[in-house]
Amino acid sequence: MLTTLPFGPTPQGTDATLYLLGNDAGMLVGVTDLGANIVCCRVPDGRGSFPDVLLGHSGAPGYIGDGCYLGAIVGRNANRIAGASFEVGGSTYRLAANNGPNNLHSGPHKWSERLWQVAGSDDRSVTFVLTSRKGDQGYPGQVQVHVTYRLSPDNRLTVAYHALPSEATIVNLTCHAYWNLNGHAAGDVLGHTLRIAAQSYTPMDGQIPTGEIARVEGTPYDFRTARRVDACLDQLPSGYDDNFCLDNGGRVCEVARLVGDQTGIWMGVSTDAPGMQVYTADYFDVPRAKDGIHYGAFAGIALETQHYPDAIHHKNFPQPVYTPNRPFKSTTVFSFGTSEV
Repeated sequence: MLTTLPFGPTPQGTDATLYLLGNDAGMLVGVTDLGANIVCCRVPDGRGSFPDVLLGHSGAPGYIGDGCYLGAIVGRNANRIAGASFEVGGSTYRLAANNGPNNLHSGPHKWSERLWQVAGSDDRSVTFVLTSRKGDQGYPGQVQVHVTYRLSPDNRLTVAYHALPSEATIVNLTCHAYWNLNGHAAGDVLGHTLRIAAQSYTPMDGQIPTGEIARVEGTPYDFRTARRVDACLDQLPSGYDDNFCLDNGGRVCEVARLVGDQTGIWMGVSTDAPGMQVYTADYFDVPRAKDGIHYGAFAGIALETQHYPDAIHHKNFPQPVYTPNRPFKSTTVFSFGTSEV
């Protein structure tokens, strides 16, 4: 079923709308036309409760100026581009340097703060559309973007992307949801267990990949067997903010599984994207989020399916350049269930 609720005003004075997708199992997902952001995700815990396992804000104003990208659809390019510039088709394009000398998540005038249009909906899904004009955020070409959220009867939330550019340009979209499977107000996720189907990762110099694709074996990045999120934190300067090279062969299949240590709720992540950025929100300080909750360090974990960071500068990485004859298409599925704790 699909219901709608007012979600509050935008800076332009237009009211945003919250779209609630529900199924017979009691799962409820809220998405909004402000940024096509995902706002809430209530899932059954097997004991009669339906905790909201997604970090977010209570209304549209909270998403304006949100530097954490809670639940955001990030584009045109998720993650970082070194030097805030790149070359496509023999031309150099300069972006905002909003992360030191680099560009992060495409810079100002974020897609997550714009009002998208509803292109279609039914009892199980809603599709948002945004036209990103030529030169938007410094990128070449116009891109028309569709993002569809679909909730299935068996508690699977599908996020499907389609982006058609007018000329060759970078397109690299992700859903920047933060998950806490004990409940969004339950504290940190350090006790969650995580498994990632990735034999390799991309080492970084600072926050930019070196270009190497390295084996995870013997490193803090080896999640091929499920282990606690905090199992190797003492070997890192802070938390995780790293890209994993997924073993999916470009097909939609499960690449990660996260399990809440208090609830036993598990979430599987299936995708055809080549990489997944894992961010443990170690620098979080969100004083008043959804339900008035303060989100502190490690309050959630983002599992961002996408191209590798700075891929445009590393030709050995899968490339994020798309054309009118090769539109961007990608699918990520978040599936939920319960196990004993």
